[in-house]
Amino acid sequence: MPIKPENRDRYPDNWREIVELVRERSGDRCEGSPGFYPDCRAVNGLEHPVTGSIVVLTVAHLDHTPEHNELENLRHMCQRCHLTYDAKHHAQSAYMTRRCEKTVDWVEGMSRDALGLLPLDGQTVRRHGRPLPLDASGHPARALGGSSTHRALCDAASVER
Repeated sequence: MPIKPENRDRYPDNWREIVELVRERSGDRCEGSPGFYPDCRAVNGLEHPVTGSIVVLTVAHLDHTPEHNELENLRHMCQRCHLTYDAKHHAQSAYMTRRCEKTVDWVEGMSRDALGLLPLDGQTVRRHGRPLPLDASGHPARALGGSSTHRALCDAASVER
């Protein structure tokens, strides 16, 4: 699969050399996807024996981490094997992306008045009569039901994208 521009810095400068080592090991054939199609040996550039599409081999990171480039963590896979192997990871990433985008939209669309937050001074807001501290970005730390924790998850998800 092509490397996204925002992830390019996560790959080593010698990535093309590593890909060639994987290609030599595989004999330019799919090495299969663990747990799904371990016996797939589709040949690069030829018709896939199951799907009928032209095979384009790519190097998959078994742990989904581009910085881990040990040969034991890399596998040459056809489209069917790579997409099947990555399906759960892609679904989780898409879910976090959508959830973070919805949270940001929701928070940006809310005003302090709509949330019932009345500033007491520069460091606290009041909700239901109780003062709440503001986080570093000026948001109520607990007023949105754990929003600071959710923002941390969104920040972590944006690093993985």
